[in-house]
Amino acid sequence: MSADIVIQVERLAKAYTIWSSPAARLHGPALGRVGQWPFLPASARQLCRRLSHESFRNFYALRDVSFEIRRGESVGIIGLNGSGKSTLLQVLAGTLQPTEGTVRTTGRVAALLELGSGFNPEFTGRENVFLNATILGLQPGEIEVRFDRIAEFAEIGDFIDQPVKTYSSGMVVRLAFAVLTQVEPDILIIDEALAVGDFLFQQKCYDCLREFQRRGCTFLFVSHAMGTVLDLCGRALLLEQGSLGFDGPTKEAVNLYEAHAVEGRYKHASMRILKTADETVAALPVQTAARGPEDAGMDGGKAAAGAAEAGGIVTDDVELRFARVLDRNGVEKEYVVSEETVRLSLGILMKRDLRDPHVGFKLRDVLGRTVFETTTLGMKCTPGPVAKGEVIVADFVFELPLAEGDYSVTIGVAEGRVGTVDFEKGLLYLHGTCAFRVLKNGSSIVWSGVCNLKPRVSVQRFQQKNAAETSVCST
Repeated sequence: MSADIVIQVERLAKAYTIWSSPAARLHGPALGRVGQWPFLPASARQLCRRLSHESFRNFYALRDVSFEIRRGESVGIIGLNGSGKSTLLQVLAGTLQPTEGTVRTTGRVAALLELGSGFNPEFTGRENVFLNATILGLQPGEIEVRFDRIAEFAEIGDFIDQPVKTYSSGMVVRLAFAVLTQVEPDILIIDEALAVGDFLFQQKCYDCLREFQRRGCTFLFVSHAMGTVLDLCGRALLLEQGSLGFDGPTKEAVNLYEAHAVEGRYKHASMRILKTADETVAALPVQTAARGPEDAGMDGGKAAAGAAEAGGIVTDDVELRFARVLDRNGVEKEYVVSEETVRLSLGILMKRDLRDPHVGFKLRDVLGRTVFETTTLGMKCTPGPVAKGEVIVADFVFELPLAEGDYSVTIGVAEGRVGTVDFEKGLLYLHGTCAFRVLKNGSSIVWSGVCNLKPRVSVQRFQQKNAAETSVCST
């Protein structure tokens, strides 16, 4: 294994035995052993072995998974429920043994897995700190020196000397993560645990994780919070029913994850996931001079092909005809000045009669994080029943008070409202249908962040003796 590779997984599989009935747990193994008795007739041994094998089946939580992770990489592990994420982390952490394949790790591994793992509920917090830190490789003297820092980070006060069984779930996570901050691991593994706890402590933990990353710690992170995965991880593994479905840039992995979630939710007969950017390009329209409702049936949107991303969904029910970012004069834009008003124009061809179609869009930054999203349903503007062959043109007009940078447009089409935000069927979901760059507005205030809130400010001065007010400035 190369010195730069700290985790190497080759053809990993993890299987669990599923018994056909409670009684099979007893007679299955017994029949298997009887089938090995040499003094029995061959036919009897064969029958016993067959009955033994029929009493159970192997469920593979992981199957034929292979990958390598280099020193200092931050890797997200994502997938739908039951895809094998937690099982993989437990194997990497050493708390589960693989059924097949090999796992090699280099350096000290620290893991925060399911809530309370590594803690004895009967022990006090103090005792569990020593227990957990010892398991993670610290010597008693090192733990003594670092204990005060652990207690300070956990912020659980006098509960440090109370049994862990009296703790809330948030307190358990606080203490477990506080131990990790002082272990200085080479490989840090976290499985969903930070979803528990208050917002301020989560911020504190994420700041700590970024510090680990700056130090060159290798980081593996499981979460269903895709925004956090996009923020923390430059690479992601997508697990699909125990197999490795994708290994690459986080943005593409998240796109595919969302596509599988949509596919599993709506189960449309003709639904197809676009697994590569080339497949997405093929699903996008070809550029023409089409510019408005009068030529809505035409194709258009060359910019879309350059921004196209994997992970979309198409069906036989609708087709994208164009997606454009336009200025006030209807001119297509690739560059937009921050705070400028634009029109996002989307043309959707109906390939069958639809009783209640809706169109929506999502703005995403260069990392794939959602900046804003809405739908015609959410804006209380619905087209009503639409016949086959008609084209819906949805124009969304809005101001873009965004920070400088590159942004892309994801569009969606669905049918049949459910409440105020959900739908019965997903019909189209395409990433990177068009893209644009936001430029700095030289006439605006000096600001930083995601968007300009356009604040107003006033400053006043008061003299202490007579509380006389002097206005200094206001905007």
